[in-house]
Amino acid sequence: MATFKEIKSSDIKTSKSNLSQLLDFLQNDISGSSTRRKYQHFITGGSGAPGISSSLYHTLYDNDHSLQTSNAWGDILVGLYFSGSTVQDAKTGEDSSGKLLFPSSSVMMREKIDIYKQFAQTLLGDANGQFKAPVNSSTSTDNINEAFFVCFKRLFARDGIKRETFAMKFFQSASHNTDGEAGGTQKPNLFKTSESGSVIYTDVGAATNKELVFGGSAGNIVDSSNTDRTVGVMFYDRGIAVFDLAKITSGSQHMSGVIDAMNATAPSGDVGAGKMVIGSHKSGNPKAKFIPDFLVSGSIDNILDHIASTRFSSGSQTAMTFQNQTNINSTLIFCRVSSDEANYSSNPSFIDSENRIVVIDEGLEDVQTSFTFISRVGLYSADNKLLANASLSRPVEKNPERELTLRIRLDF
Repeated sequence: MATFKEIKSSDIKTSKSNLSQLLDFLQNDISGSSTRRKYQHFITGGSGAPGISSSLYHTLYDNDHSLQTSNAWGDILVGLYFSGSTVQDAKTGEDSSGKLLFPSSSVMMREKIDIYKQFAQTLLGDANGQFKAPVNSSTSTDNINEAFFVCFKRLFARDGIKRETFAMKFFQSASHNTDGEAGGTQKPNLFKTSESGSVIYTDVGAATNKELVFGGSAGNIVDSSNTDRTVGVMFYDRGIAVFDLAKITSGSQHMSGVIDAMNATAPSGDVGAGKMVIGSHKSGNPKAKFIPDFLVSGSIDNILDHIASTRFSSGSQTAMTFQNQTNINSTLIFCRVSSDEANYSSNPSFIDSENRIVVIDEGLEDVQTSFTFISRVGLYSADNKLLANASLSRPVEKNPERELTLRIRLDF
């Protein structure tokens, strides 16, 4: 029959372990239109103007996001620090409630500020806090005023990112596209894939220089060709990387192209209403730069489209990689069966009609001993309720000459 035994506290042990998995994401996963999903969260109004529709973030997938088999692996966002020079130079004032005011040539400035504040609240514990690279730097030149956020989904980051395993290939410069004339007049380069100047940003050295902040463990992201140059911060427990756009891009590079705008009429013969040209002789600012002009005048969709499609390039090469960590908490329960236990079965076929044990060889009734095969172990609560049922990979013989210890492992 079944044997019930009380499990002693000495038979229960706990342990911890972790499992790492190497992940890599391709350039096409970021730059591709089918693997990068936009959400319409922002819509402007305006008299006569078509208005601007934009996302607040883009979600990245490992496959065509319209397929059920695709998995979202990350989000990308941009944010501006409210006291940074980009915001302060662009604002025109404040209203009576303290809300910042900006000219009509700027787009989504308050949304960009709010995104920065949301991450500051989550990672720094202060919505008005400012990210720095290195993390705890006291130097003003290390302040991150223009931030690029990469958030890895829990499905991929698991319980955290392993230190010194992150790397990202990024193009610092936009395409240097000229018309070939004397003087080299720039052609539109906002959405032209970068051709050279890729840099590897990595968290090398983070295993020895560990930082702890409100958002958990953190480490500095550096330029692999010059590890003394810190360009961002990785928050390992949250799976979030914060980059300084002024350091990972050539912020002063000339930028030109067509972006969304609040125009009721066409500003030039090349674009229609609701659009404007930036960084050309047809615009009001022919010498527009990535920082601050494009970050101020472009919508979040415009900025993320540029970063995703040009700064990561397109192709089958790895754009980002890291190892995640899965923490495994285990409870080991040792079920000990002595020599005189579990040698009988409650199966009706174990005895005959006269309640005698059915033997294999009827001529040896007096010398054969009872034995069973243990196939499952049930764990019960104090009030006799079944909590777990463990099945052995194969039945194990139990007889009066044998003692067994069955180990049950519960992982969570």
